[in-house]
Amino acid sequence: MPKGIPFPKRVFDLVLTIPGTILISPLLLVLAILVRLKLGSPILFRQVRPGYKGQLFTLNKFRSMTDQLAPDGSLLPDAQRLTAFGRFLRSTSLDELPELINVLRGEMSLVGPRPLLIAYLDRYSPEQARRHDVLPGITGWAQVKGRNALSWEEKFKLDVWYVDNRSIWLDIRILAFTFLKVIRREGITQPGSATAEEFRGNPGN
Repeated sequence: MPKGIPFPKRVFDLVLTIPGTILISPLLLVLAILVRLKLGSPILFRQVRPGYKGQLFTLNKFRSMTDQLAPDGSLLPDAQRLTAFGRFLRSTSLDELPELINVLRGEMSLVGPRPLLIAYLDRYSPEQARRHDVLPGITGWAQVKGRNALSWEEKFKLDVWYVDNRSIWLDIRILAFTFLKVIRREGITQPGSATAEEFRGNPGN
């Protein structure tokens, strides 16, 4: 676990994650089999992301897209590679469950700003970069306030608000709101996009 992470936060994560992972292990096995049958291998999508203080770690998710290529050998757009099964995984957030591995390793928390792409590190304003002052999370304040239906600027403001107001009680509230959001399948994608549009930086930067 990175230095500087509050001990109560780590205990809170482990108390929920260890029994939770054991409880849902049959579901994880079934999902792994379905992903292998419907989307092929590898079963997990792994990508290096920046975490606490920008330290890099490998994020684990169930894959939700095929590897279909265009005639020129490049990957097809997300919308064309995202199958009905992949959309189901994303809309139910089941694709996020392997991130529990990252929580157990201390690379992520159950609650915190979502870990984004390395390329974004140089695109944040100094204020937005403060989202890395805490561990990234499977869910977060921005997720329960709108998720991908929000603009990048709105999400980053909510991320920084969480950094300044974080507490165990707030984490409990966010987890409860997350459950409701998942049930309602709200804010899965940005309008006009199959997933989420790329963050290209702030105007004037």
